[in-house]
Order: sequence, then C-alpha cells, then structure tokens
Amino acid sequence: MVRQRAEAVLRRLAGARARLREDQWRAIEALVVDRRRVLCVQRTGWGKSAVYFVATALLRERDGADPQGVEPVGPTVIVSPLLALMRNQVEAAARAGIRARTINSANLDEWDEITAEIQAGTVDVLLISPERLNNPDFRDGVLPKLAATTGLLVVDEAHCVSDWGHDFRPDYRRLRTFLGNLPDRTPVLATTATANARVTRDVAEQLGTEPAAATGHRPDVLVLRGSLDRESLRLGVLDLPSPAHRLGWLADNLERLPGSGIIYTLTVAAATEAAEFLRSRGWAVAAYTGQAEDADRRAAEQDLLENKIKALVATSALGMGFDKPDLGFVVHLGAPPSPIAYYQQVGRAGRAVEHAEVLLLPGVEDAAIWRYFASLAFPPEEQVRTVLAALPTDRPMSTQALEPLVDLRRARLEMMLKVLDVDGAVRRVRGGWLATGEPWTYDEARLRRVAAARAAEQQAMIEYASTTGCRLRYLRECLDDAEAADCGRCDRCAGPLFAPEVSAASLTVAQTFLGRPGVQVAPKRLWPTGLAAVGVPLKGRIAPTEQALPGRAVGRLSDLGWGGRLRDLVGPEAPDAPVPDDVTAAVIEVLKAWAHGDDPWPSRPAGVVAVRSRTRPSLVGSLAERIATVGRLPLLGQVDSTGPVAADGPRGNSAQRVRALHGTLTVAGDVAAALAGLDGPVLLVDDLVDSGWTMTMAARELRRAGAQAVLPLALALAA
Repeated sequence: MVRQRAEAVLRRLAGARARLREDQWRAIEALVVDRRRVLCVQRTGWGKSAVYFVATALLRERDGADPQGVEPVGPTVIVSPLLALMRNQVEAAARAGIRARTINSANLDEWDEITAEIQAGTVDVLLISPERLNNPDFRDGVLPKLAATTGLLVVDEAHCVSDWGHDFRPDYRRLRTFLGNLPDRTPVLATTATANARVTRDVAEQLGTEPAAATGHRPDVLVLRGSLDRESLRLGVLDLPSPAHRLGWLADNLERLPGSGIIYTLTVAAATEAAEFLRSRGWAVAAYTGQAEDADRRAAEQDLLENKIKALVATSALGMGFDKPDLGFVVHLGAPPSPIAYYQQVGRAGRAVEHAEVLLLPGVEDAAIWRYFASLAFPPEEQVRTVLAALPTDRPMSTQALEPLVDLRRARLEMMLKVLDVDGAVRRVRGGWLATGEPWTYDEARLRRVAAARAAEQQAMIEYASTTGCRLRYLRECLDDAEAADCGRCDRCAGPLFAPEVSAASLTVAQTFLGRPGVQVAPKRLWPTGLAAVGVPLKGRIAPTEQALPGRAVGRLSDLGWGGRLRDLVGPEAPDAPVPDDVTAAVIEVLKAWAHGDDPWPSRPAGVVAVRSRTRPSLVGSLAERIATVGRLPLLGQVDSTGPVAADGPRGNSAQRVRALHGTLTVAGDVAAALAGLDGPVLLVDDLVDSGWTMTMAARELRRAGAQAVLPLALALAA
C-alpha cells in the first residue's frame, strides 16, 4: 500500500511513465515506514530529490499525520548549499503538490511571513542554507521549534559535511546540533553524487553520531550506494598549448557540441574573458560567477534552461544543484583540482538525453591556480590562537574589529571562525563573535592529512588528463565505485571525436583578444575599520587631497591572456630581472589607451616616480626608467620604505597591510622639490597591486609632498 502511494506521488512529480528504482523505494520505505537515517550515494540524475519529495508527501498525508497514525508530522527541512538548487527544488515540489518555501539571503523580506506559515503548519518543505543554521536570530528564535517539529531532515550534497570531501563547508558541521535536537524516530536523509568510500564512512558516522533527544539512542544509518556510470556521457580531453588555442578551439567547435551547455573556468576573470570572447565571435553566451548579482545569475540560469543561449561560461558557483535535464555538453577550460569535483560538475550534462559531450581542456596554469586556492586553507595555530586571545567572553566582537588584530583576509578569517564555532571554541551572536572559554585543540595532524589528500587529488586530476585507459572508469575508481568498468564511449575507448586543431583565423583572433593589455586599478576611498586598535590614527574617508586617481595595470594574474606572462614576472618564485621588451610594449599600449580611451586620465603625466621594491628592484626600477624614456618624462625618484622587509610583501587583510605600511613610506626632499615644479599628475609605478594599500599610501605621501595628482600604474593585479 505504501509503495503504491509512493508510485502515485512519483508520477505526479516526474510523469505518468515514471517508476521507482529499487533503491529509491528502499530509501523511501526506510524513511517513511521505519523512520531511519539513510545516506544515498548515487550518480547525478539518479533521482535523489524524488526520494525526499515522495517521502515528504507520504509523511505529510492526512493533514500532517504520521502514516502509522502515531503523531503529527511537521515539515521536511532540506539543507541545501546553493540558491540555484533551492529554486529548482521549489519548482519540482510544486509539481508533486508539495508547498515548498525557502529562507535565504535573497528573500529577507519574506522571512517573517514564512516563519508564520511554518508555525501554522501550511509549509510542507522548508529549504535553508547551512549558513542559516548559525544565523543568531534563526538559530535562537526559529531553529529550536523547527528541530522539534521536523518531519524529515534532508542533507543535500552531504559530502560538504566531511572535510575529506571536495567541497567541505564548515557550516554543514552545525547539522550535528540539529541532529541532536531531533525527536526520536525522526527520519534523516543525506544525499550526494560525489563521495568516495572515505567520505561515505565519515558522513555516515556523523549522521549517526548524535543520539536522539528523547531516548539517547544512537541511530544506525542505512547506506545505499549505487553505480556511478553515466551512459549518456562521452568523455574526452584535448591538450592545447595555450589559452588562445583553447578559446580558438571553442570558437571553431561550439556549433558541433549538442544543444546548450556549460563552459566551466577556474577563475572569475577567466569566465568573464571567455564569455566576452565568444560573444565577440557571434555566440550567445553569458558569464556566471559568484561575483554577479543574484538577479543576473537568475536571468542567466533561465536563459540556459530555455535554450536562449548556447552556454553559460561559469565558475564553480554554478555547481551543485543546477538542474537542466537536456544539458548537452560540459566543457572545462582548465581542470578542477580533483576527479571527484570534476565528476560532480560534468554530471550536470546528459540527464534526460541519450548523448552529451564532456570535454576537458587543461592548461599549464591550472596547478598555480590550485596552489592559490590551497593557500586559503585553515590557518596556522599561531594565527588561530591570536584570534582566540583577542575575542572577549562577555561582549561580541565583529569580524571587522578582529581584522586589525590578525594577519588573515576576511574570507579566511570568517571560515576559521566558523570552524571554531563548530568546535565550540567561539560562538556567533548578534553583533559578532564571543570566545566560549572552552578548551580547544589545534588538530594539526588531521589538517596535514587533509592537505595530503588534496595534493593526491590534484595529482589524480593530472593523471586523468593523461591516462591511456577509459576516462569514465578512472573517475568511477576515484570515487571507489565497485562496479567501475570501461565505458566504451570515451575518447580512449572509442577514439577521439574532436581534433585538437585550431583554425588559423580563430587562433589569430583569440591571440589578439587575449593580448589586449589594460585593466583598471580602482582607487581606495575609505580606510579599513578598527585601525585605532593597532595604534594607527586613520579612520573614515581618505581625504580627497590624499587619494590616488584611478590607475591601470597590464592585466590580472588570473587572466587567460596576460596572466601566465605576468606570473612569470611577479609570482612568488619569479626571479628579479629587468622588465622584458614585450611587457614594456604592453605597458606603452596601456598608456596610449589610457590617454585616448573612454575613461582617459585628466591630463598627461608630468613625471614618473617608482615605489621602492626590495624584492624586485631591477624589475620596478627598469620599468620606471623605460616609461620615463619612452614618454620623455623626468624620472623623479622613488617613494622609499623604511619599514621591515616584511612590510614590502602582501598582508592578510587591509587593516594589517595599512598597519605594516603606516609611517614607513617616505618622499625624499629632492623628490618633493621636483614635485613642486610639476604642472600635471605623477605616474606612480609598481610591479604588483595585491591589496592596493601600497599604492594608496604611497600616493598619499606624494600628494602630501606636493603632487597635484597621482596615477597608479602596475604590471599586474593580483585578482
């Protein structure tokens, strides 16, 4: 009887011909009849969402009564990582007659209404982000009652719970508290398509860790793990020598790729550049990154769903949860850092079509990008202890107030605080963070093991690109799929479908496009908050008479075009040497465009000043000299640094950078005298703009010494 009702709900959800898979039924039966905890590790497109929607419908039958008639059943709570997934899930629930609502950062004005609906029992499904679990108002005002009345808890993309998973998110660990507050016999479902055996064990253990509130019983977990084969996918790799070759290849071959699809890049800059290039070649594409406005992302998603565009050029912001059943292809411009992450992303394609193309176009720059993101991992113990010592136990301190006290950028500081919160060492409250005073141990051994696992995943991704065996089998084995076998479809099994050749015309156009130098350097307008706490008497708005004007750089280190060349010059391991001729030529092109472009400088520079560099004196000095020579401008000298050598390097955050630089930059008397006689702005030259504060504070000193205006010019922007 229960299975018949389940099949009827599935048909409402997926169509008249839909039938439950055997493991779908096993999961539903365990949740609805046995009220167990279940972990589903199943391939993308298998139908994991059908399990929790069918289970929800059965649990909510008869006005929220338990199907066994024991007690009322509250709403299903789905913890979901991305807004794109939430929007898809709300629409899917409606097809099954299930009323779903979501609480997230994009619908703040609806929270009170939704909370009232939950309390009135009119919501069947509530979707929330893991971050919402520790919002102080939600955690203290909504979560306790929600946990006590939840009819089914769903943890979607459950690999995020595990720090062994490819996309660990500290906020997911707060589910342990939620699990501990659930009434006895509350079913729990965790789902993922990307968990190897180690991650599966970790997630299963965490699901069973917290005893039920009423009985203290630790529930067992039913693990349903299926084959990860994807019969519709044809995998291939194309080894192309440069970003220009990769863009040129896309311009030549995009029409051969079926339907519409996704082109993944590793960085925001690469997504923006690739989308702009393809649009210039007549293709209807849109860029999709985490930096875009939510409304723009929604519009781009909808255009792809309706096949109004050929592709979204996206970062991993378009990852878990985006559901387009007829997606015809996934192309990667650059390799993700693990086969598991790659499998998750390519799984977007071919869900409801017989054939979909999956192509990887790796780049030599991939490893450098992986290293950068790896550098954002959990900080060293000394920095963590500094934060714990700085946090009071009796009054909250904001993240902004903490920044001047610790050498960490905000995103990394916030990630660290989330982990400490989960570990019980700190607590987020309205107004900031509190130290709990609870003992806390820095688990260095575990962090080393996680770092080693990440390094092994990166090596495995390199090996995937070069393997002579079946590509899908390789990915399935990386995910510990016991049924892994040769697919018979990939370029290794059946031969390549696409050749790596690029037409001369497309290559030339791509090289010209990527070879265009010049990006804007935005000036700083405000001092970082909290500088008084570290003895720096600066706050509020930077005085207009001390500000720099908008500047320019040749490119970003993350650019597809100039990124690699600039990393060779200013990367952490780059040797100091005079500026090369090709880079000098690019700088001259930047200056010409700056003078005659859409946003020109207010007047021609009247002199050149270099920022003294103790790490690359030859590079910066020769650059300033050559600009002065070509532009027939006086080379006035340098802004000197009297601080420690460490002050020359990038700092963790803006407050720390200003603290390190304050009082260390000086303008010598002869330079100041030369400034007094200039009738025009000064061109301030440096190699790399990272935080932007060296340029800002050097410009401030020049303005205070008499410069009419300062135009910053650098070889590279860090991001």
